[in-house]
Amino acid sequence: MRIAVTGSYGLIGRALVDSLRADGHEVLRLVRRPPRAGDEVEWDPRRQYVDAAGLVGCEAVVHLAGAGVGDHRWTEAYKREIRDSRVLGTAAVAEALASLDTPPRTLVAGSAVGYYGDTGDRAVDEDAPPGHGFLADVCQEWEEAAAPAEEAGIRTVYARTGLVVSRTGGAWGRLFPVFRAGLGGPLGSGRQYWSHIALHDHIAALRHLLDTEELSGPVNLTAPEPVTQREVAAAMGRVLHRPAVLPVPAPVLRAVLGEFSTDVLGSQRVLPRRLLESGFVFAFPGIEDAVRAALR
Repeated sequence: MRIAVTGSYGLIGRALVDSLRADGHEVLRLVRRPPRAGDEVEWDPRRQYVDAAGLVGCEAVVHLAGAGVGDHRWTEAYKREIRDSRVLGTAAVAEALASLDTPPRTLVAGSAVGYYGDTGDRAVDEDAPPGHGFLADVCQEWEEAAAPAEEAGIRTVYARTGLVVSRTGGAWGRLFPVFRAGLGGPLGSGRQYWSHIALHDHIAALRHLLDTEELSGPVNLTAPEPVTQREVAAAMGRVLHRPAVLPVPAPVLRAVLGEFSTDVLGSQRVLPRRLLESGFVFAFPGIEDAVRAALR
C-alpha cells in the first residue's frame, strides 16, 4: 500500500515506517519544512496546512504527530502547545484527506489513554466515558478534530495509546538510566496502575488497525495486563539487576514535575478489549516481557 505517516521521526513513527517499508509498502513522511526527498510531503499543523496533492493515491494515513507530554514542565504556554499540536494537526490532516477526490480508505489517528482520566482501581475499556483533567480534555478535542475524515466516509480509528515501553525514547526511555543507576523505585504510593505496551506490540497493533477493516472508532493500545507502578519498579529492578525499592515521594514529584505530576501519580487501568476481540495477539503481554524486549 501507499501509506502516509505524520510524526515519522518520533519513537513510534520511525519504528512504524521501518516496519512498513520492510514489508514492501510505500511510505510518505509528512514533514514541517520543504520536502528534500521524493518520499516527503510538506505540512504545517500550526497553519493547518497540508499539501493535499502529495497525498493523492494514498490508501491509508497514520497520524502520530504531537508535542511530547513529558518533554517540558507544564507552563500555560506548553500546555497550549500540547493541545494545539494535536488538535490543529489532526484537523489539518482530516480536512486535507476529506478534500481529495479519492480519499484514502483508512485514517489511524493517534490518541491516548489519558482520555479516561484517573480511573483508580476501576478497569475501563473503550466503552468508558471520558474522564476529567487537562489530558482527558485534550484527548476528547484531539479525537473530535478528525470528524471531517469520518464525515467523508474514511474509516477512522483512534489509537488510544498507553505508556510505550522502550529504552530509546518516550517517557519510559527516561526510566531506564535511572533504574540502571540503582535510583529507581515506586513513584508516590506505587499503587497507581500504569497501562503500558511494548514498542514491538504497539507497532504490530498499528499494523493490525490498518489491516482490520471492521475496526473503527476508539481502540485501546495497551497490554492486556495493566500493572501497578510498584510492579513496574519491581520488574525494572529484576531485569536490570538493580535495587528498586526506595519510593519517590509525591511531594518531590510535584516539586520537580509541577502539574504533570498529577498524571504521573494518577491511575489508569485500561484494557484493550476491542484489540483482543479483533484477534490481535500480544508478543509481550507481561510487564517483565515488555522490559526485556526493550533491551534487545
